[in-house]
Amino acid sequence: MNIRPSTSLRNEYLQISALAKSTGEPIFITNKGEADGVFMSVEAFEQREKMLAHRASILEAELARLSGGPTYSIEDVRSRLKEKYRNG
Repeated sequence: MNIRPSTSLRNEYLQISALAKSTGEPIFITNKGEADGVFMSVEAFEQREKMLAHRASILEAELARLSGGPTYSIEDVRSRLKEKYRNG
């Protein structure tokens, strides 16, 4: 875990940015010894957002299943796909 004081962000921005890009990990910024913020590369942020969206879609599907929504076996899906491509 990388922890840096807020003065590093101002005085060593290029190094902090390079570290975030090279590690792909967030850098925790402190102010007067207390956690204050997080700095991360755009690539790491976008990857995190994709992962969170994917998890949300899985959760939504699981909640639908638990609420009695339709479920399909592998055979059902294959059959439906074959039918779709045959007619489509």
